[in-house]
Formats: sequence, structure tokens, C-alpha cells
Amino acid sequence: MPDWTYHPLRGPAAAVLGERRSQRAALRLLASIGSRPSGARLIARAFGHRHPPRHLAGDLAGAPVTVRLGISVPPALAREAVRAMPPLGAGVVEVAPVSAADARTVREAAAGRSIPLVVRACDPEAEAALRPHVDGFTSGDDPHVVHVSDPSVTAAAAALQKPGTVVLARPGVLVEAGPGWFARVTEAATPTEPAPVLRDVGRDPRRWPAWWWALLVGLGMTGAGLGAAAITLGPVLLWYDRDYLGLTLNELHAANHHLVHFLQHDRITMAGTMVAIGALYTGLAWGGIRRGRPWAREAYLLSGAIGFPTLFYFLATGFVEPLHTATAVVLFPMFVAAVRRTPHTPRWRVIPEGPERERRRALVGQLLLIVTGAGLFVGGAVISVVGLTGVFVPTDLAFLGTGTRTLEAVSPRLVPFIAHDRAGFGGALMSAAVAILLLSAWGWRRGETWVFWTLAAAAAAGFLPAVVVHGAIHYTDFVHLAPVYFGIATTTTGLLLARPYLCAEGPAGPPARPVPPAR
Repeated sequence: MPDWTYHPLRGPAAAVLGERRSQRAALRLLASIGSRPSGARLIARAFGHRHPPRHLAGDLAGAPVTVRLGISVPPALAREAVRAMPPLGAGVVEVAPVSAADARTVREAAAGRSIPLVVRACDPEAEAALRPHVDGFTSGDDPHVVHVSDPSVTAAAAALQKPGTVVLARPGVLVEAGPGWFARVTEAATPTEPAPVLRDVGRDPRRWPAWWWALLVGLGMTGAGLGAAAITLGPVLLWYDRDYLGLTLNELHAANHHLVHFLQHDRITMAGTMVAIGALYTGLAWGGIRRGRPWAREAYLLSGAIGFPTLFYFLATGFVEPLHTATAVVLFPMFVAAVRRTPHTPRWRVIPEGPERERRRALVGQLLLIVTGAGLFVGGAVISVVGLTGVFVPTDLAFLGTGTRTLEAVSPRLVPFIAHDRAGFGGALMSAAVAILLLSAWGWRRGETWVFWTLAAAAAAGFLPAVVVHGAIHYTDFVHLAPVYFGIATTTTGLLLARPYLCAEGPAGPPARPVPPAR
């Protein structure tokens, strides 16, 4: 489990199962999932772990390791550790101390391992019994092996800076710090370069970096959302809307005096969601992709991969909106240019560790934001399905004071017209939700102020117009608005809990270390 469930749920789990039993249950769960190749990839990707930099590779007891960071466990934990630790970012597992009586346990643990397993044997008999089954043997006086019992990320990262040094954590380190400790240490030990600035972009579009294209898409989405809001608050219907419906605004109002307000409420909510997506993409571009965060590009890609295809909802609704189509046609090539390659050069800042209590509160906030993102995705999927099938929910028809057949009698194209707005909003909400969920899951780091303000801006753009427009048209059914109230509560609480951590100020640590050239 990631830190954002481990720490917030650790107390309740210990109260129900007992502390030791809950720890073993968590380890066994990770081992069960991590023992399967697909499960290991799922854990690594879901936790946002990436390949460690090449300069952290090395060897231990003659066995090559991809990262000189691992764990030292007693024989009783060897089997679970060998299966659970690799997806978390460990590069090696040491089993120590091992006697001849533990040989069978270690042999079973070594079977099917995906990272090197080394042993510190107590006697020659144990070493002889295990030599064909493990990758090497360590000694207690090796100056290149550092065993750490303190969960300090800074200390472990500093030790890794010494060439050839292998850092092995005691089990208590992960119990105290959480499963994300390996990834945090690896990131802190990664050499970085200064991030580019606007003047580095240049004037030739052929040489524009991916983050600049991503930023343009974010700004374009924001502008499109503001434009949609202006149309909705002004003429409501453009000429092509009137031509499709065969009705004017006055005729719609005469048919049902709530109908124009209903259209406005759908479109304002959609416009707010577009601005929220713009804020999320702008933040991911400037704060993430520009600084070489591979996960930022992936969050951006997955969000867009859901959002852009929703243009084809018109195949079900039958209404093609020219302005919507033109916006997608302009922004999609920019989106492709933004995600065509993964950023490789780390350019992020290194912020020293702060109070652990501050981080623990922030993890609760992180969990709340992830729950919000997941809830918004489910809500967007439901809205899309409703828009593509029944179009209306019972509270909609209660507000309108009419039925679907009556609306169809006004114009046979009226319900498909509303369906287009409703389904399009659901698709946009799913796209925003993916960006919120992944930014919250992968971007939670001390001093990353841009994460806080990106999520705050997206929440304001998404939630506030929805609440205001519902109040303005007197569509205030509590059941209908309950998901919005829940989202506001969880987002506000989560951001308030995380603000001291995300917005922490401090020196950027030592000057950026140049990235070593590839050998």
C-alpha cells in the first residue's frame, strides 16, 4: 500500500487487527501482489515509481544491483520481503543473520526472486548450504554497506552519494516511514539541473519543448472554458444551435420557462470543468513536465486520452457542435506534441525534510484528494452514460416540471441537443478527475507549491460555478447537489491539511548536481 493509505489507515488497522498483525497483513498483501509480474508492475506504476538514475547502480557482494538501496531482514521475513520490496523501489534484499537452521527458509525465499538476494551467514555450514541459491554473501564489517535504522531520507540519500556505498534499511525504517521510503530516497539522491524558463523556449515551433506545448494546451482549454461561459451567460445559443433546433431562445422559454435555465446550468458547469482542466494541464506542464517529472507527462497523457475521444459522443447524440470540434482540432496536435516523448532530465528542486507530523497530516489530505478524484471519475462516467441513454435524471424532470415526451414534442432535436451537453460534461469531468487523481497520487512532495495551487484553482473553477448556477436558477435539490457538497468538503479539508507541507519554504538544498553523462 502507498504512504497515503498506510499512514492514515495504520491506526484504525492496528486497533482492529493489532499492530504486529496489521503490519504482517500489509506485508503479505504486497508480497502476494508483487510476486506476480503484472502485480509488481501495477504496484510500481500505481505508486508512481520510475527507473532509478544510472549513477545509483552498483554491486553488493559481487551481485549487480540497479539501485544501491535495499532492505535487511531476518529470515522470518525473507520470503515476503523478496516479493514485496522490488515494486516499492528496493534494489537488493539482505537476509541476516542466517544460521544453518534457516537455510531452508532462505532457499524458499530465493526461488523466483526478481532482485538480488544476499545473505550474512553466521557460520560456514550455512554459507555452504546457500551458496548455489543466493547471489552473494555479506559481512558485518564491510565499509561499503551502511545499515540504517533512522527513517531520515536526507541521511540515506547522503550515504548514497558516496560511490559504491549500499544503503540497507532495517525493517523498522519502513514501519515508521512507510512503503514510499525507497522512492523518496532515490528521488532525493537523483542529480538535477536547473529548470528551463520562458526565454529558453525560442521562436521556432519545431524546437519548442514538450512542456511548452503542454502549457499552450492548458491555456487554450482555459480560454475555451471562459469563452463557453461567456456564450452561456450571453446569447446562450449560437446560430448553429438555433439552426439545429429550429427554435429561438424565446420559443424555448415559451415552451417551458425552466428550459433555458436548465441549458445554462449544464453549459456553465461544463465551462467550469473546462477551466479546471486548463488549470490542471497548466500546472502539470509548468510544475511537472518542465521539471522533468515523468509521472506528470503520464498524468497529462491519460487525462487527455480520456478527454479528447469524448468528441465522438456526437455519434450517439447526433449533434456536432462546430465550436467544440474546432477547439479539439486546434488543441489535439498540440497535445500530441506535448506527450510525444517522456522527459528524462531531472530538473526539480530538492527541499529538506520537515516535521514528520506535518507530512502525516499531508498524507491524510492526499488520501482525501485521491478519493475526490476517484469520486469525480465515477460521477463523470455516470453522467456520460445518462447523457448517452436516458439523458435526464428524476431531479431534472422534477425541476423542469415536465417529461421527456413533452420535450420531444417541442422539437425532436431538443433531447439530443441536451444529451450532447450532458454527455460532453461527463467526458470532461472524467478527464479532469484523472488529472486530479494522478496529480494527487504522484505529485505529493514537500515544497511543491504548484501542486497545491493547481488543485485549488481546479477545485474553484469546477465546484464554484456549479454551486452558483444551481442557486441562481433555484435548482437546489439536495440529493442532486450532494456529490458537489461532498467534493467541496473533501477537497477543502484535504488542501488545508496539506498546505503546510506542500507550500513549505526552505533552501533548495545544495546546488543542483549535474546529471552524470551516460556511459
